[in-house]
Order: sequence, then C-alpha cells, then structure tokens
Amino acid sequence: MRIGIYGGSFNPIHKGHTELAASIVQQGLVDELWLLVSPLNPLKQGETSDIAEYEHRLSMARLATEDIEGVKVSDFEKNLPLPSYTITTLGELHKAYPEHEFVLVIGADNWERFPRWYHAQEIIDTYSILIYRRPGCEMDETLLPLSVQVVDTPLYDISSTEIRESVKKGRMPLKWVDRKVATYIRVHHLYSPL
Repeated sequence: MRIGIYGGSFNPIHKGHTELAASIVQQGLVDELWLLVSPLNPLKQGETSDIAEYEHRLSMARLATEDIEGVKVSDFEKNLPLPSYTITTLGELHKAYPEHEFVLVIGADNWERFPRWYHAQEIIDTYSILIYRRPGCEMDETLLPLSVQVVDTPLYDISSTEIRESVKKGRMPLKWVDRKVATYIRVHHLYSPL
C-alpha cells in the first residue's frame, strides 16, 4: 500500500488537519494516511511551554479521526530516540513495514524551511513528497524536484496555536475543533491557565 505520513505535534488536532488528511485519501493520492503524532519536533524544541502531554495529543488525534475512512493515528515515533528526525522515522517505518511505500505529506510552510531539515536532500532523493498549500505561502511548482508534488486540497487558515490561545481565554472554537476533542480538552483542563 501507498501510505501518506503526515507528522505533527497536533497540539491540539483540529479540523484543518483532519479534513486535509481525508481529502488526500479521497483523491486517491495515497491508500491510507497515517497521522504521526510526534513526541518532539526538532524544529520546535524551544516551544514546549504549552504542549500537552504526548498521550493527551495521541488520544485527541484518535478521537478526531475515528470516523474518517483511510485515516489512522500512529504512535510509531514514541519508541524512537528523541528528537525524532523525519529521515530516521521514514527509514524505521520502511524497516517495520517493507511491504508499504511511504510518502511524506507536508505543508507549503514546511517546504519553505525544508532545507533546514536533517538530511533534507536524502529525503527528497529517497521518498515521494506531497505538499499541501498554506495561506500566505507561494510556491513555484516549476522549481520542484521530480519526487515532489503539490496537491490540490482546501486551504485552512487555522493553527493549533490560535486554538490554544482561544482556550486560554475561555473560548472553544468549535468551528475548528471536533466536539469530542473539545470535550476532552475541557475534561482534562488542557491549555487552560492554572
């Protein structure tokens, strides 16, 4: 099977994440899409002050995707050394599941800083990459390597940071947060000021 790997902190997961994942599967770009909940993003190591515990982020991702066909949640990176670099994760996935082809799914904002990624060129040379558009990120598709494809998905102008800020102010943006996830955040007092 062709498996899309969409990694992130998902702190918290929101409808932008899930609707994007569903769109990629529905378009037949991958057979399944695995949301890989990252214990620690190497490019965000200084930004951990309001990150929910890993198990909470994993639970919210599972709640948000339980009714989405073809979209799974994976804790694969939990058992890898930290920080978990994408090239390492993809290599370990290939060893664990040699029957699958793994495709990296990233946003245009991440593509802009892709040269900073650990072993970026090796990722480009070894794996296919699907890039989804992000508001404010312009891309010249004629300059992309052959292994990289821009996919046509809806634009979602929302971020987990904005959701956390809303929750801190006592507002739950239900337009962007699945009701089961919203309930989970409330019950576990996530992102709320102490």
